[in-house]
Amino acid sequence: MITVVGIGPGNLALLTQQARQAIACADTLVGGKRHLELFEAFEGETHLLTADIAALVKWLEGVQHKDIVLLASGDPMLFGIGKRLCSHFGRENIDVIPGISAMQYLCAKAGVDMNDIWLTSSHGREVDYESLLRHNKVAMVTDRNNGPEQIARHLVAWGAGHRIMIIGENLSLENERIRRLPASVVTGDFDMNVVVILNE
Repeated sequence: MITVVGIGPGNLALLTQQARQAIACADTLVGGKRHLELFEAFEGETHLLTADIAALVKWLEGVQHKDIVLLASGDPMLFGIGKRLCSHFGRENIDVIPGISAMQYLCAKAGVDMNDIWLTSSHGREVDYESLLRHNKVAMVTDRNNGPEQIARHLVAWGAGHRIMIIGENLSLENERIRRLPASVVTGDFDMNVVVILNE
C-alpha cells in the first residue's frame, strides 16, 4: 500500500498522530533529502525522491506490495504530489494523510482568514496575473523563478503596487520570518517561502 503523508511546513511538532503512526509502521520511507533528514531515526529502507516523478511512479509500481510511505511537504492534495499519484494508481490504492499546508500556516500566523481566499501556485508554472488581480485575497506557493520579487514586479507593472504582500520564509522553522510589505517595495532574495497577496 502506498501512503502519502503530509508533513506540514517543516516543524515535526505539526505532524498529526496519524502521520507519525504511518511513518513508524512503514517498510520504506520515500522523500526528498530535506524530508528524510527529519526522520534519521527511521530504521527501515529509504528511497530518495528527485524531480523525476515519472521515474518515481515506475519505481512505485514495482513495490506496491510493501508498506510505502511517501513524505510530502505541506498537504499532499494542495499543489502536491497526491493528485498525480491518485490519478495514476487510482484513489482506492492510495492512502492520503493530510498535513498543514504552508498556506494555512502563514494565514494563521498573519491573522488572515481563508474563507474567501484564492489558492494558487507559481511553483514550476507561469503566474496568471489576470486571474490573480480579479481576487482581493490570494495565497500562493512560490519557487525560485517566480518568487516574491518577481511577483511584486509584475504587480507593479499591472498597476497593483499598492497590494500588500505577506511573505512567509522558512515557515515553522527556527529561522522563520514573516514580513508584510506593499508590493512596490518588495525586492531581494527570499528563502523558501509562501506569499499572501491582499487588496486592502
